[in-house]
Amino acid sequence: MTDSTTRYWDRAQRYLANGQTTAARFSLESLLQRNPTHIPSLLTLVVIALADDRVRAATALALTAAHHLPDDPVLINDVADALLQVGEPVVARACMGHPALADTHDAGVLAHLAALRQLVGDHVESLSLLKRADAEGLNTPEFRFDFGQALIFNGHLEEGEVELGKSLGLRPSHGLTALALARLHKQTPQDNHLHHLKLQLQRVTQGSEDHAALEFALHKELEDLGHYDEAWDALTRANALMYARQRHDPEYAWGLFNSLIDRCTPQCLEPADDLVHEGPQPIFIIGMPRSGTTLLERVLSNHSKVTSAGELNEFAMQLRWAADHASTLDDYIVQRLPDLDYAQIGRRYLERTQWRARGKDFFVDKLPRNWMAAGMIRRALPQARILNLVRDPMDVCFSNYRTWVMGESFPWSYDLKALAAHYLQYRRVMAHWHATMPGQILDVPYGDLVRDPETTTRKVLTYCGLEWEPGCIDITRNRAAVATLSVAQVREPIHQRFFDEWRRYETPLQPLREALAV
Repeated sequence: MTDSTTRYWDRAQRYLANGQTTAARFSLESLLQRNPTHIPSLLTLVVIALADDRVRAATALALTAAHHLPDDPVLINDVADALLQVGEPVVARACMGHPALADTHDAGVLAHLAALRQLVGDHVESLSLLKRADAEGLNTPEFRFDFGQALIFNGHLEEGEVELGKSLGLRPSHGLTALALARLHKQTPQDNHLHHLKLQLQRVTQGSEDHAALEFALHKELEDLGHYDEAWDALTRANALMYARQRHDPEYAWGLFNSLIDRCTPQCLEPADDLVHEGPQPIFIIGMPRSGTTLLERVLSNHSKVTSAGELNEFAMQLRWAADHASTLDDYIVQRLPDLDYAQIGRRYLERTQWRARGKDFFVDKLPRNWMAAGMIRRALPQARILNLVRDPMDVCFSNYRTWVMGESFPWSYDLKALAAHYLQYRRVMAHWHATMPGQILDVPYGDLVRDPETTTRKVLTYCGLEWEPGCIDITRNRAAVATLSVAQVREPIHQRFFDEWRRYETPLQPLREALAV
């Protein structure tokens, strides 16, 4: 770096250390006037812009960095990371293909690149990179956990279990590793982790995320062994620990969704008559988490004209880009909804996702929480198909309550009252979409899908404009990677085991039943 670059950079770091973000921004902008391709400054300004709700500015900065990539593998990864944060996966993947990354022997760089590949759904490539990092000697507990998860996502369950065991040996109190091992298969009296879990629960930092995850793992293993009273106690402790760590206000959520309904009138949701998007089209699968969305995705992606793109954040990313706001759904976004350019949102979404079709006519975008944006999806992408998985309220709510879904991403899942409120919010919003956009969303009952998969799949395919193919319902032949909590279940034939599991705890769950009966 030149003397002036060093001076401005050091000054910006001092400002940031003191919490003077605006001053740091000015210093970095001054630096870029003298050195326009200084990647660390561009990346730091991306972070500042996102914190200031200037999404478009952050995007422009990240793209500038991508157009001036250095030969430094660490910085290339950092640029790709920033691009994913602003919703630019195509450019991010191009960065990941840089020769400097292909030639590196730095295990840390390889592991970071593997994580980025996983974020864009390149699971085979991610696993290959982790194998390279392993060959270079990387052996941290974090690496072993990531390696194990990648193996499992790609269908190598036994090898993944071995790696998770190594990770746990290096980090015995890590709750998510213990939970991942508990979930891999049903525990037996001869083969379980109860002794380890109970020992670590005495050693773990009380009230921590690890503490909560160990309790979730204990619940899973005790239930497998039929110790339901103890299992319920562990489950209530796990959820209480997690909910205490959240900032969640069900009343605010009610207000937000009521405002969403008020804003999204039939006129607001009507796409332009001449709005036609060319090329492969998305099939959105939405619904509550744990409602069977992954199962339907596996069935659909068995079709010769359909591929799975995984759980994509791209639509929400383009919604926030249009509003120039860092949150994807809050009061500000809801107020702006009627005024956004939906044709532009649709074009930008497709520009960033159609590569995922890989030569097929359709690709499945399976992000359950897109139920909140279904109306906007229809306006921006009128050719898209939207499938809503509908599962029995008690089954789906209990499945969320018993499952560490996504850490702190779903705070409502850790409290029975908040859980019931969230389900009722989902049901109310979905009723509004059906009323304002009749025929634009197909409800797919989970019970019908598993009890009569052929009839249900025929209905789904007809709705999507696809011909029946008998192989669709044989999900065991689908070898694509799975990066959801259903990773083990969806590699089995379609079955009917997951009904009424909540009845083992019918008495303590009575308040949930009463709340859902509203």
